[in-house]
Amino acid sequence: MNFEEFFTLMSTFWEPCSVKSGLMETVTPFPPSVCAASSDVVVLNCPHQMHFDPAPLRRLFAEKDQRVAEEVVCRMLEDIALRLDMMQRGLAACDFGRMRRPARRIGHIADQIGLTEVAIAAAHVCRCLTQNDGVALEATMARLERGFDVAVSEIWNFREL
Repeated sequence: MNFEEFFTLMSTFWEPCSVKSGLMETVTPFPPSVCAASSDVVVLNCPHQMHFDPAPLRRLFAEKDQRVAEEVVCRMLEDIALRLDMMQRGLAACDFGRMRRPARRIGHIADQIGLTEVAIAAAHVCRCLTQNDGVALEATMARLERGFDVAVSEIWNFREL
């Protein structure tokens, strides 16, 4: 499977957040909130940006042939997507014990390819699991999923440069 096929298969977010110039930007904004909150709802604002460290990908593409580097990145993104699916199934079954290992692995993989926001969100999911906080876990899982969607776009944009 090449990068384009993987991207089409895995991405649920493909509208670029902003027009990219010739220079790489390492921060992609998240989409704005859909609706305004009522007065009895507390809105927790997460930064509407994606933190991405391009250094690991630059190093990978410099050390390997482009095709091989793309395959490595695709495998890593596919691994994150599969582990996210495992975590979603664990969350649906309220089996928090089944979610810890995939969350740690997602954080490790994300660190390796410079997906800083995804790694941080995965660490926060682990913290919610440790605290057995289901409400926080739901919110943090949503943040992890949004971060992964934006990360796939960011890697695609990096590849185009």
